[in-house]
Amino acid sequence: MFISTVWVEVLRIWLLNHLRMTLYIGREPSKIWKRFCAETITEIIILLDNWKYILAGVIFQYFHGLAARGVHYLHRPGPTLQDLGFFLLPELGQDKAYISETVFSSVFLSFFLCTFHPFVFKVKKFYTVLIWCRVLAFLVASQTLRIFSFYSTQLPGPNYHCRTGSKLARLPEPDGVLEVLLINFPQGLIYGCGDLIFSSHMIFTLVFVITYQKYGTRRCIKQFGWLVAIIQSFLIVASRKHYTVDVVVAWYTVSLVVFFIDKKLTELHDRSNGSSPLLLPLSTRDKDNRSKEDANAKQVETAMNSL
Repeated sequence: MFISTVWVEVLRIWLLNHLRMTLYIGREPSKIWKRFCAETITEIIILLDNWKYILAGVIFQYFHGLAARGVHYLHRPGPTLQDLGFFLLPELGQDKAYISETVFSSVFLSFFLCTFHPFVFKVKKFYTVLIWCRVLAFLVASQTLRIFSFYSTQLPGPNYHCRTGSKLARLPEPDGVLEVLLINFPQGLIYGCGDLIFSSHMIFTLVFVITYQKYGTRRCIKQFGWLVAIIQSFLIVASRKHYTVDVVVAWYTVSLVVFFIDKKLTELHDRSNGSSPLLLPLSTRDKDNRSKEDANAKQVETAMNSL
């Protein structure tokens, strides 16, 4: 622990000294490039104290995929259950199944790029590392509940490749542990069955929309985000990828998870008001090092303002 702390301090000092040298040597680059370099150094300093949370969140994404792959071995195809959404919404068909995936990919990519806006824009709302710590916390909690849900009861999948007669509806027994651990990526995730309650697509969509609702700056984008989330819900049901209950449960479960976890985590202050970064989560050791982190961040910003 002591050695790792020393290395962190050495790296911080090197980054700050490197920034000062850049200020004296490189005065020709554009303001955007200087802003990018300053933000990169600041984010790295924050990442040094929060990398464990980021790494744990990323590793859990693999664990969630592994759990979804595992429940596919338990899936037994059967008649599609009676569903109100199936009755009200016309079936899109296999040839139009890409529509919901395209909408989801657009939401994911848009939010991902939005979280990196501090590297480009002068007015900064939050720190990228801290916002992703928060997002990953929301995702991990929601996905944990999802794993417990779809392992508790396996419903017959409504998707085309999960129906009776499809070769992908049931998986043969694995030849070994390695076959299970590799989860046949990405086909194993795209053509999964049995992981129904509740929708993983809606978990990501709602977490992103709710997060932007709180930390975003554009009101029109916030309203558009909610509209897209509603459209995505209808598309998932119309594509027969989930039952209506999977989407409905996702709406209130994710909303409650984000609400309660957000109350437990340290509030992220608005950077546009000149506030300093808050570490996430704020443990006793973090509280002791808080003033040191604030001082380092202020040194970087002060150095860049002297240009």
